[in-house]
Amino acid sequence: MNAKILIVDDSKTDRMIISNILSDCELICACDGVEAMELINANLDLDIIILDLNMPRMNGFEVLEAINHDPIYSKMVTIILTNYDETENEIRGLDLGAVDYIRKPLNIESLRKRIEVHLNLRSARKSIEQQNQVLEETVSNRTRELVITRDITIHALIGLLEVRNIESSNHTKRTQWMMKELCEQLKKKHPYIESLTDDYITELFKTAPLHDIGKVGIPDNILLKPGKLDKEEFEIMKKHTTYGVEALSHELHSGDVPIFIQTAIEVAGTHHECFDGSGYPSGLKGKEIPLPGRLMTIVDVYDAITSQRVYKPAFDHDYALDFIRSESGKKFDPEIVIAFIEIERDILNISHQFIQNIPEEE
Repeated sequence: MNAKILIVDDSKTDRMIISNILSDCELICACDGVEAMELINANLDLDIIILDLNMPRMNGFEVLEAINHDPIYSKMVTIILTNYDETENEIRGLDLGAVDYIRKPLNIESLRKRIEVHLNLRSARKSIEQQNQVLEETVSNRTRELVITRDITIHALIGLLEVRNIESSNHTKRTQWMMKELCEQLKKKHPYIESLTDDYITELFKTAPLHDIGKVGIPDNILLKPGKLDKEEFEIMKKHTTYGVEALSHELHSGDVPIFIQTAIEVAGTHHECFDGSGYPSGLKGKEIPLPGRLMTIVDVYDAITSQRVYKPAFDHDYALDFIRSESGKKFDPEIVIAFIEIERDILNISHQFIQNIPEEE
């Protein structure tokens, strides 16, 4: 057997007997618990510890307690030595972390077989740990690839909006950073503490710029019209929400849809729904509207009010806040309105920050 084994027994005779039985192994011997702990600390690569329970200075139970309470020894395999009338000691030893017991007087075949079994188990555990490590590395690499793919996809889609002059990069940055700040504030409140995880907030941050992706399907004469849209034109404009969902849903039936696509669909498809049910395209009401849509609508409206557009001048921060307050429970979720007002200075800073200077993404 190829193994490194520590034999701990105050009986010189028993140590010699065990050493002779396991002569083909690398053996280290200790006569009590104190010496055993010194040797364990100097030989952390031990495969097995054969431990007598009844010893002077530091008995076997004390050694087991020391090993069991320190993670550095967690992978060591300990087999205790007992007498035939020590059933309670056997149970106590197993409770303290021993994996097996061998009774005295020692039986040569029994001892060797038990050692072989536990060496095989230890080898199997090492093999499983190595396989798990390889799997974890594979998953980690795959996750990094998916994140890169996600970001490339999002940036490509945003590029379509900017090429068509539908949205500026500053609008994109403002809305996504406002979304992030709003999420961070809302997650402090019940019932959003559990639902707004860090990963979910990252998805919302990344997908917020795609809320108007469907506008690539709207004709320029409507999209860039300097005056108010007539009824027919507005009906066409409203279709940008469904166009966005259709574009993002192209791969939905493939069975392997990235989470960020599902989040993006909710952002694009529901950011014009209103809390009172008067919005479009589906007339959803209250919490029927997915959280991404309820968040995006308030961020998008604030930025629209405070930004200059082809059809209107920019209004100031206070004007936008007054409008948002007046629409609480109508256009906007009241809980989200409260959170938004609580961070209104942060929102204003973001609005100013992205007029000229664009900081790096997190």
